[in-house]
Amino acid sequence: MFFINVEGAVYRGDKWLMIERSHKEEHAGGMLSFVGGTVDQEGASSNILERTLRRELMEEVGIKVHENMTYVRNTSFVLPDGREVVDIVFLCEWQSGEPYPKSPDEVEAVHWMTTEEIINHPRTESYLHDNISEADRLRNLPKHSTNEQETNRSR
Repeated sequence: MFFINVEGAVYRGDKWLMIERSHKEEHAGGMLSFVGGTVDQEGASSNILERTLRRELMEEVGIKVHENMTYVRNTSFVLPDGREVVDIVFLCEWQSGEPYPKSPDEVEAVHWMTTEEIINHPRTESYLHDNISEADRLRNLPKHSTNEQETNRSR
């Protein structure tokens, strides 16, 4: 059985919301990370991934994001204790709240950073490099959908 984790690639202008994970964290303590957390089991429900991410953003750093979230990518990994995790990243636009380490057992510090600063930071894991690169690519796509582009080309 997999545990499901969601993360938010939250942007405001040209910067991304990054946290330094607490050294108390079992996985990637002290490293840069997006905000996120594990999906709770709650039986049959809808939008559980998005609701989980909104909850984690509020609990860990005290912010809200706009309603629209865009899927970025997913990966899987195994924790030191053998638990298998599927990690799903969403692109989110910051809406309100000034982020701060609201949950110090999980978050040591909060930063707004450019893509280049994240990629070049010594505490950026390879998976974060891949996640931020893809999130940045998606953020820079035109705002209208591929279907609209195709419809306009065929006219």
